[in-house]
Amino acid sequence: MALAIVDARLNARWIAGWLTICAVTVLGMILLGGVTRLTESGLSMVDWRPIMGIIPPLTEAQWVQTFAAYQQYPEYQKINQGMDLAGFKQIFLFEYLHRVLGRLIGLMYFVPLVIFAMRRMITPQLLPTLVLLLMLGASQGLLGWYMVQSGLVDRPSVSQYRLTAHLGVAVAIYALMMWLILRVRSDRSPSVREIRPIGWLLLLGVYTLILSGGFMAGTDAGFAYPTWPLMGETFVPKGYYAEGWLATFEGVATIHFNHRMLAYALAILVLVVSIRSLRHSDNPPVRRAAGCMLLALTFQVSLGIGTVLTQVAIPMAATHQVGAVLLLTAVLYWSHAQTDQKLVISA
Repeated sequence: MALAIVDARLNARWIAGWLTICAVTVLGMILLGGVTRLTESGLSMVDWRPIMGIIPPLTEAQWVQTFAAYQQYPEYQKINQGMDLAGFKQIFLFEYLHRVLGRLIGLMYFVPLVIFAMRRMITPQLLPTLVLLLMLGASQGLLGWYMVQSGLVDRPSVSQYRLTAHLGVAVAIYALMMWLILRVRSDRSPSVREIRPIGWLLLLGVYTLILSGGFMAGTDAGFAYPTWPLMGETFVPKGYYAEGWLATFEGVATIHFNHRMLAYALAILVLVVSIRSLRHSDNPPVRRAAGCMLLALTFQVSLGIGTVLTQVAIPMAATHQVGAVLLLTAVLYWSHAQTDQKLVISA
């Protein structure tokens, strides 16, 4: 019996370590995806070859051929006309690295999953969720190409709807991995069904704000109002919902204002929950998680204001996107700590 417990704990450490490496790599993927978007590099690869696409152009003739293919599409014809081969290589590199990293994550996840499953190191309760993650990862590759296709037809930019969906699935994969890491490292393994309502509210709030950021990126709404706390000369921008309800997803002023209001509301909620946890909880993990939430919130709010005032400077905006995921991580940690505490009390 004691040997079985030791083996189970050793297996748990292996699973947690593997998922941690995958989660950190997914976070890097989200960062690289943001940089790819900010540098307008996402449409530089005009075809999708899941296997052979890992081999980039190697000779000058291959580069010329690849560049000639890019010149047949709207982004070159309407925006980058006159770009030379050196400029094309630069934007191609970001998109190429983004796609290669996606394939690498697939291998990093799939191969150990098969090995762990064959060695029966994965508990029956955990295996379905790990398979779900595999399916989400596969769908993410297809969704990425579906997003790119939207910018290869008439307009030289991807659909903000497809971009936000692509971002949303990536963040969902990361969040589910992080929750599994916390579960595997906990002896009592609380499930998502045991998360408290306030935890769900925080998680939903951060996730909704991230999706709102996807619409900000997809419509370039961040460039429109480089002022804070006002938007131009007023707090509520002119033209707010002037286009009707579709402005929620397509109107630059509406998207930007709603993103700010969501951020303010979430900041207040996180602040209140964190302070209450620090004042009233004597559980060390809960207090630690509350401190992490406050730190992540301060970091993210500062980055958000900086992104606006610098007119979406690439380093600031890319870090702002990662900051949102770090805030989500802190909220997951707090939600797990609260759940774990409840299980300990009721045990």
